[in-house]
Amino acid sequence: MDHTDRPDILLVEDVPSLANVYREFLRKAGFASTHLSLGRDAQDYVRGHLPKLVILDLQLPDMAGIEILRAIKQEELPTAVVVITAHGSINTAVEAMQAGAADFIVKPFSAERLIVTVRNALEQHRLRTLVNSFRDDMGRSRFHGFIGSSLPMQPVYRIIENAATSKATVFITGESGTGKEVCAEAIHRASPRRAKPFIAINCGAIPKDLIESEVFGHVKGAFTGATADRDGAASRADGGTLFLDELCEMDLNLQTKLLRFLQTGSFTRVGGSKVEKVDIRILCATNRNPQTEVEEGRFREDLYYRLHVIPIHLPPLRDRDDDVIEIARALLLQYSKEESKEFGGFLPEVETIIKNYAWPGNVRQLQNVIRNIVVLNDGKQVGLDMLPPPLTPGLTIARPVVPPVASASASSPGVFIVRPGRRRRRPALAH
Repeated sequence: MDHTDRPDILLVEDVPSLANVYREFLRKAGFASTHLSLGRDAQDYVRGHLPKLVILDLQLPDMAGIEILRAIKQEELPTAVVVITAHGSINTAVEAMQAGAADFIVKPFSAERLIVTVRNALEQHRLRTLVNSFRDDMGRSRFHGFIGSSLPMQPVYRIIENAATSKATVFITGESGTGKEVCAEAIHRASPRRAKPFIAINCGAIPKDLIESEVFGHVKGAFTGATADRDGAASRADGGTLFLDELCEMDLNLQTKLLRFLQTGSFTRVGGSKVEKVDIRILCATNRNPQTEVEEGRFREDLYYRLHVIPIHLPPLRDRDDDVIEIARALLLQYSKEESKEFGGFLPEVETIIKNYAWPGNVRQLQNVIRNIVVLNDGKQVGLDMLPPPLTPGLTIARPVVPPVASASASSPGVFIVRPGRRRRRPALAH
């Protein structure tokens, strides 16, 4: 087997002599391996390198190997695990398999037993990866906090997956309520930094004179009210991800400092003189058109090009086909459980209204509407009489999908009424 084709195997074994024997078994069979003795080092390696297979001793000096196995499965890392132990018992084997191990070997074992087990585990890993790939190509309905299997969302999922393993900056755009922070969290959760902090800052919700302190921190006495040193978001996100939401709201002076920070990875706290350096990945988002902001002088052009490395645009809910129904059903079940209600679904005519409504506030507005229904009503299905404004039957305003017709209101061109039970026509897809 060519070295470049060898699977990535991590061997976690605290006895050096045994580790050397196992690595020699693997080498002769054509497998390359990396060896670590401590559990904490192994956890960091798995999160950073995502090996295809971990051969894991259950008895380690600093922690139980079963903890590493559970962490791998809990974090949904695409890594197979074969457990080895000198303390073999039925109970230990059952516990390891229940925790997600692909197989279990009791010491001492032969080279043949190890290699057969490794090959079987790697083949299972390959088939699982292949199945997941086919599932992805056919369309996913759930993805790291997103709900929806519509065609417009599939490229979003793929970009998130491909961008997650990189350190490149991601620039997320989309209308308010489309899920820009969900997108940022998905990138973080799918990245090697998933075990480190995810820190989000809303640049539009923080007063202009405090935003620099929020991002970079301050020292005691830097300004009125600064009674102690304070870490900023950059410090708290060290090793992880910093998400700057509504970035185009940021003051131009701070944009200059942010650009310098992106270029050097270092910053100085407000009122301080010490230069600090951190390792973070920057994700940012805006509901404005960043190019327009640049053209009108409200956003630095050099900062825009420094941040706009991997763009992701989130489509509005009205353009996501049947996703609105998938999301509404999921929210109804979630909120019903939280509020101890018995709702299990919507009447067909209610789903028609939900699907035809334009949802100018996108997913956030849908969340609020479903929460309103669950809190203020009781029953097993949501009926027409439970719908709050603006979904009141007969008065639902839909997004125009065809040129205005004669029956449209003259005072509100492009707006028309959707009657319960009638579906709006959809335009042909653009070519």
